[in-house]
Amino acid sequence: MRLRVGLVGLGDNWKTIHRPALMALSDRFEVKAICCEIAQRSEMVAREFSAEPMDGFRAMVERDDIDAVLALSSDWAGPLPVVAACEAGKAVFSSVALDISADQIDEVRRRVDQSGVAFMAELPRRFAPATVRLKELMATRLGRPQILFCHERLPVEAQSNRLRRGDYCPLTWRFLMELVDWNSYIIGRSPTSVYSAHIHHPDGDRESFYQMVNLEFAPENSDQIPVMVQMSVGHYVPQRWQDALSFRRPASVQVRCERGIAFVDLPSSIIWFDDAGQHNESLEMERPVGERMLDQFYRCVTSLVRRSSDLNDSCRALNIVLAANESVRTGCRQVLKPGY
Repeated sequence: MRLRVGLVGLGDNWKTIHRPALMALSDRFEVKAICCEIAQRSEMVAREFSAEPMDGFRAMVERDDIDAVLALSSDWAGPLPVVAACEAGKAVFSSVALDISADQIDEVRRRVDQSGVAFMAELPRRFAPATVRLKELMATRLGRPQILFCHERLPVEAQSNRLRRGDYCPLTWRFLMELVDWNSYIIGRSPTSVYSAHIHHPDGDRESFYQMVNLEFAPENSDQIPVMVQMSVGHYVPQRWQDALSFRRPASVQVRCERGIAFVDLPSSIIWFDDAGQHNESLEMERPVGERMLDQFYRCVTSLVRRSSDLNDSCRALNIVLAANESVRTGCRQVLKPGY
């Protein structure tokens, strides 16, 4: 069975993730229509996939030959294509789940629940081969995680990015939400409290930004200790110092477990240590992240088990980031409500 899909927006990851994945999974996905904010780009991609370029996403979503919608960009219409797909009863694969404001995400979640459609958020860090291998090692060799360190160093956010994303979800929020979701996924449960602090200094017409977030995860049993996550994100390297961005980059995540420690570099490198010594693993021959995500989406749509938990996870990540910002304002650790 080939899933007939319509594309809404193409986004920054089209050439590196989505296009190669759709090409590789052509036996499972058939692109029927494309609606993009740039008409020329839409026509070019439509010719490549023998699809039809369209001017409006609502007309595309309502077509009878569309089974599912791939919303691959938030820059143009935000969550509106997701809402339109829910109204038309079409399954949704969305890369905009982490680019929605708090009031919007509640409305989108309500629409998804009411429609009963399959929904999958694009969370590539979860599907990276190194993440999958880390989870395997924790279940077999390394044991339960105890402390995680996760740092994301970004180039200075361009003014164009700031204007197109708006104030409701700055680029740093997006990365913090990704890190919150990823670390919660690695640990396997939700945090119970959060503390945060940030530095925000003007630098001419640019801004230097750094935010630290500390998450605490309550122990599962009385004989265990809480799990601590220390993460940070920032763009503090000026444009004229671009060479410094790639110099001695920290590991994507460093995990201290009961019986060892692991250093993960996304998407496909992991170095881990236990009593036997050092182990280096390169997973470059594993299936790419894009194929893993779309394959999972295909299974969600064609199976009888409805999936929408990713949207709840996205909502949880946003609420935790909002609580972190409240911690910055008050200077106090914020206790997170159950269900965050």
